[in-house]
Amino acid sequence: MSEARPARAPRRDATRRREALIAAAATAFDEQGYGVAMETIADAAGVGRATLYRNFKDREALALAIFAREIDRLEGTIDARAPIADTIGMLVREGARASALFARIALELRMDAAHLAAFRALGERLAEVVAPAVAAAQARGELAAEAGAHEVVLAVRMLGGLLRPVLAADEREAQLASALAMVMRGLMPRG
Repeated sequence: MSEARPARAPRRDATRRREALIAAAATAFDEQGYGVAMETIADAAGVGRATLYRNFKDREALALAIFAREIDRLEGTIDARAPIADTIGMLVREGARASALFARIALELRMDAAHLAAFRALGERLAEVVAPAVAAAQARGELAAEAGAHEVVLAVRMLGGLLRPVLAADEREAQLASALAMVMRGLMPRG
């Protein structure tokens, strides 16, 4: 009976290539649209097509990896001690690029059952990332008990639509502040 080998962590160069592909894809999808040639992404990352397809079976898997990386990045920015309105505002601002990218590619994103399951898992992961801040806000009386992590994620997604690059920064901030105040009224405990 042979003993199963423990899975090895990817080599550093393989990890670097994967990260380069994700970064190149995010830029290419943003600048050229979701239909950009996969070869263009591979070239921008400095790798060959075989490396791209070894890491990502298709463009949908690559798009999902972009959003997973964004959730990883956001996870390190959340402070559960901060007021929840500040946290929501920060998540909207910090996630603006990913929200804009998702809006740009959403119409062309093909979702088979496996991709849809992976996309839903990303939504659950984001809810898990914000859950400690939500629990702390509920304990402080800032959020109603029924306003959980999924509702906060939905609020972030809705508010993310306001941060359009065509508006001046002060105009975006004013719209966000006004909309955030409205959203918070809906999420606060009823007295």
